[in-house]
Amino acid sequence: MSSSYRDLFVSASDGLRLYARDYGPLNGSALPVVCLPGLARNSEDFHTLAEALSTDAARPHRVLALDYRGRGRSEWASDWRQYELGTELNDVLQVLIVAGIEKAVFVGTSRGGLLTMALSATRPTVLAGAVLNDVGPIIEPKGLIRIRSYVGKLPIPNTLQEGAEILKQVSDAQFPAFTQEQWESMARGTWHEKNGRLALSYDPSLMRPLQELDLEMPMPDLWNLFGALKPFPVLAIRGENSDLLSAQTLSTMQERHPRMTAITVSGQGHAPLIEEPIIQSIKDLIACAETSP
Repeated sequence: MSSSYRDLFVSASDGLRLYARDYGPLNGSALPVVCLPGLARNSEDFHTLAEALSTDAARPHRVLALDYRGRGRSEWASDWRQYELGTELNDVLQVLIVAGIEKAVFVGTSRGGLLTMALSATRPTVLAGAVLNDVGPIIEPKGLIRIRSYVGKLPIPNTLQEGAEILKQVSDAQFPAFTQEQWESMARGTWHEKNGRLALSYDPSLMRPLQELDLEMPMPDLWNLFGALKPFPVLAIRGENSDLLSAQTLSTMQERHPRMTAITVSGQGHAPLIEEPIIQSIKDLIACAETSP
């Protein structure tokens, strides 16, 4: 256990053990915040945000950052077909029940944003507001093709510095302005130390559902799911170089959602790191959600 968060372990409905980092006060008047990572990412990606929100002097928030099944410290599924949004949505709901969180602001990066939209359509009472980090109702096939090219296929580095270099070679076109520190931050969410050496922080079988997709066919749009977010304040973040969320889709999202704020992060692609000044934008969204009727 870190000094800044508690370890929360939860049994999924099928018995698989799930993990989440639990930051900040368990009780308080501030809205809780639930962080949902990208496809092959985990709770590590939200550490900076979670610390900022949970230690806020004026209004500390409880922050829950999840590891989906097959990622981070959650157990791997016995069948790769379980790595799908319906199962993961049920897992999120199970974690919320055990954690005692009835309503929260959800911060979803990529796949986490899809889960947030799905929650707004199926369990709207748990939502108070939403942050969609580089994802929207239209998913560009080019981005999925790129992600499919490396998920589960990265070599295991000897050090995190070496891992940072591997990620730079894979994604430099997406993040041309990244510093070494930022690449190492990405590496900490990709590998972890196990038995004295680094190991991948997700099940390589995550690539199997991606392999099953026919990316030559148009992807179904998710405007109906996005429409379920209309009652809530939304912050949509897009990386300037993103190949998963287009500028045109972001613009249409703004047209269709009167309470959505959109920001574009220069020099970054899919998906932007959640650091300042994005953290301040998320704080503003949370404040809006807390004052909404």
